[in-house]
Amino acid sequence: MSSTSYATELEFAVETAWQAGRVTTRYFQTGTEVFSKEDASPVTAADRESEQLMRERIMRYYPQDGVLGEEFGELNAGSKRRWILDPIDGTKSFVHGVPLYGVLLALEEDGEAVLGVLHFPALAETVWAARGAGCWFDGKRARVSNTATVEEALVCATDVEFIEEQGRRAAWDRLRQRARLARTWGDCYGYALVATGRAEIMLDPTLAPWDSAALKPVLEEAGGVFTDWNGVPTHLGAGGIATNAALAGEVRALLGVTGGN
Repeated sequence: MSSTSYATELEFAVETAWQAGRVTTRYFQTGTEVFSKEDASPVTAADRESEQLMRERIMRYYPQDGVLGEEFGELNAGSKRRWILDPIDGTKSFVHGVPLYGVLLALEEDGEAVLGVLHFPALAETVWAARGAGCWFDGKRARVSNTATVEEALVCATDVEFIEEQGRRAAWDRLRQRARLARTWGDCYGYALVATGRAEIMLDPTLAPWDSAALKPVLEEAGGVFTDWNGVPTHLGAGGIATNAALAGEVRALLGVTGGN
C-alpha cells in the first residue's frame, strides 16, 4: 500500500475500517432502534458493534497501544501510541438513511495524528493517508483542488444552525456570501470532499478527538490545511476548518481566525 514506516498500520487500519463498515451496512436503512446518550446525541446498535469490532482488532494486533472511541471511552491511557475511532461519524444521517456517514480510524503517536482512514460504507468510498505516504482515494492518489479564490469555491458545513448556536453566524455569512456554492454535505464526508478536490472548504465549530483525528493526516497528505478555529494545526482543538492550500489564509481571515502558527 505504501513504503512509509506506517505501511503495516495503514493496511491494518483500512481493513479494520472496512470490516466495521460492513457491520454498519447490516443496520443501514433497516429502521434500527435509536437511543439517546447523556448528551442527547443518538446512538444505535450499529455504532456500538462497529466500535467493538475495531477495538477487538486493535487489541489483538496492537495490545500495547491505547484506544479512544466515542462509545466506549479510553483504554490503556498514557500509551505512546493511541488509536482514535468513531464507529459512525454522522449517526443522524445514518438513522435517516442518508449514505454520507463514515467510519473513522486514526493513529496518534506522541500526541500527533499520523494516520487516518475515512471509510464510507454506503458509498463504497475510502480515503486514507499516513505521514509521508500521501493521501489515497480508492487506490488513486488524492489531492486538494487548485482553486485560488473563494468566489470559485464550494464551502461545506455539517449544520448551519449549529454554527449559529456557537456564536459564529457572522463568520459563516461572510464566507457563504463570498463562496460560489454552499452546501451542508456534512460530518466527515465534507472533509473527504476537500481532500479529494471536490470541494474547497469544510468547517465545524465543535469536534471531538474521534471526529477530527483521522481528518488531519488525510487533509495534510492531500496538500490541504486542517486547523481548529484558533488557527492551530491540531486534532485536539476547538472545532475544525479544512481548506485547500491556496485558500487557507483567505478563508481564515474571513472567519476571523487570527491565531495559529
